[in-house]
Amino acid sequence: MEVLTFLLSSLAVLFFGGDIFTRAMLSDIGDYVGTDIEISWLPNLDDLMKGYARNFRPGIGGPPVNVAMAIEVASIDHISEANMEYTMTVFLRQSWHDDRLSYNHTNKTLGLDSRFVDKLWLPDTFIVNAKSAWFHDVTVENKLIRLQPNGVILYSSRITSTVACDMDLTKYPMDEQECMLDLESYGYSSEDIVYHWSDSQRHIHGLDKLELSQFTITDYRFVTEMMNFKSAGRFPRLSLRFQLRRNRGVYIIQSYMPSILLVAMSWVSFWISQSAVPARVTLGITTVLTMTTLMVSARSSLPRASAIKALDVYFWICYVFVFAALIEYAFAHYNADYRLKEKAKVKANKLSSESIVKNGKQAMVLFSLSVTGMNQGVVISNRQGRTQRSGSEIPGEGSTEEPVPSRRRSRPVEESKEDKKCCSKCVCKPIDADTIDIYARAVFPFTFAVVNVIYWVAYTM
Repeated sequence: MEVLTFLLSSLAVLFFGGDIFTRAMLSDIGDYVGTDIEISWLPNLDDLMKGYARNFRPGIGGPPVNVAMAIEVASIDHISEANMEYTMTVFLRQSWHDDRLSYNHTNKTLGLDSRFVDKLWLPDTFIVNAKSAWFHDVTVENKLIRLQPNGVILYSSRITSTVACDMDLTKYPMDEQECMLDLESYGYSSEDIVYHWSDSQRHIHGLDKLELSQFTITDYRFVTEMMNFKSAGRFPRLSLRFQLRRNRGVYIIQSYMPSILLVAMSWVSFWISQSAVPARVTLGITTVLTMTTLMVSARSSLPRASAIKALDVYFWICYVFVFAALIEYAFAHYNADYRLKEKAKVKANKLSSESIVKNGKQAMVLFSLSVTGMNQGVVISNRQGRTQRSGSEIPGEGSTEEPVPSRRRSRPVEESKEDKKCCSKCVCKPIDADTIDIYARAVFPFTFAVVNVIYWVAYTM
């Protein structure tokens, strides 16, 4: 009996306590929602969807469906020259009219979440030049449906896509590129669907506020096209085309200034003595190798295209100047070595000519002594035999005296030949190595400055 009494009392407490708890919960919900809100205007979605065929477009068999398109750019994350692509996140909003979903008993718009999207017919819009694309689904699918009483549907989704962009890198890094985002119907031709930009799409919200690391968006425009495919028909296409101008500051700091400094560093060798062979050779080879490394590292982030870029042209200009500085030292050193060899040769020739002259003088002295002795003998013989003079003795005297003037006549001829040889050597005389360095100190900087002016005028104008 006591047990039964305990059970009955426990049931009574649970019944009355649960009723109080339920009333408290309803009271809290009523305070949060508002007791004065009436939701009687909400249409019955089951009645709207009754007989609705999502596989068929609105007004099938009649005029095409007009789809108004609007885009809001959230971000442009990455622009790659190597792959010729860019990554963009956009809010894509499409609006069209579907009589099957109209409800006329109220004028209020109904907002629905992404779960209702799968029950509706949607335009089969796709990004023509997309390499990859995906919808965002955190924390739920980023999709929105708004249904107006007259049957106008607004469908909004958040999409991130990696889109191809053909780039002309001839003037890189002083180039300007035009990238596109092409939207088109995949399966419906112009007989079933027509795209046009929304009347409110006069400018792209968010695009003017974007700050990119390498580019600046200078302009954009909307384009409406009709693509004609022989095998499939005509398809409507909407294009967003925006102009990108590359920011040159980072390239001036990372590529142009190091190249200019390397070229200037190669000119330091013009002030180093010709005798300091290791210093000048090491400086020349170091600048050449450093310039090669800079060229390879700068090209690693670019596509391996056959087009010659403006940066490649500048690198090769700097490379030629650096290599020319190394060749200048080789030429100057060769001239200095050649002059030393010529001086040694002239000195040897001078010593040999002096020895020849000395030996010649000695021979002349001996010859003159012998001639004098012969003359004395002739005089004595003449005294002894004056009566025995004959015409044969006169030629004998002429024969002894004739060689001397013949030798004297040959000397001016030999000296004139030697003078001509010396003059010919003076014409081909090598330039002094120090003179070459002095000319190089002025010619190299002046030529490099002129080439720079021509380069920047050609690629920036």
